[in-house]
Amino acid sequence: MPVLVFDLDDTLYPELSYVHSGFRAVAVFLSPLLSVPAETLAAGMIAEEAAQGRGQVFDNVLRRYGRWSKTLVAACLRAYRQHKPELSLYPDAERCLTRFVAWPLYIVTDGHKEVQARKVAALNLGGRVRHAYLTNRYGRHRAKPDPHVFELICRRERVAPGQVIYVGDNVRKDFVGIKPLGFKTVRILRGNYAHLEADAAHAADRSIHSLDELTAEFIADLAS
Repeated sequence: MPVLVFDLDDTLYPELSYVHSGFRAVAVFLSPLLSVPAETLAAGMIAEEAAQGRGQVFDNVLRRYGRWSKTLVAACLRAYRQHKPELSLYPDAERCLTRFVAWPLYIVTDGHKEVQARKVAALNLGGRVRHAYLTNRYGRHRAKPDPHVFELICRRERVAPGQVIYVGDNVRKDFVGIKPLGFKTVRILRGNYAHLEADAAHAADRSIHSLDELTAEFIADLAS
């Protein structure tokens, strides 16, 4: 039986929902300090992220209310990273995990290991996959495109790379490191990277628009 491995952010759930959840947590933290309703602060952060990106959101909200300091920015970042997020799977991800409940399922995800662990917990994935590999637990150099954790999956399942299918969204790093080793790759076209073109080295073996397209027949054809 093939092994199914999924990326997390923008593959199984919308990553922006985590960002907005974090903004709301920071807004609750800042509200008594700035004497501004948390709802107002959160709405402002969400609007700024949509217009300018998230890089300077905390700096800018503190400057707007005359309270910027390096210490307070760091405190906002801690509140963001340490909050318990409220997340939901994409509907097609829920259906996919249910459809393949009897198969060996895994997650491989980059990013801050504690943040990613909270996401896995918030999505109740712990009992639905055999293991969630948070690459940063093995060192930042083990993040994708490094194939280290995929090789761990092969050893754990006692299968060859050709029996492992990885589903991800980021063509910059998700597939280029594992394709040469024989792993099968599927790109889901959504999230921040859906618009990117990929050269032959970075492209996945197949592309889909929904996890509903990931069927046993699809996988059998891909693995053949």
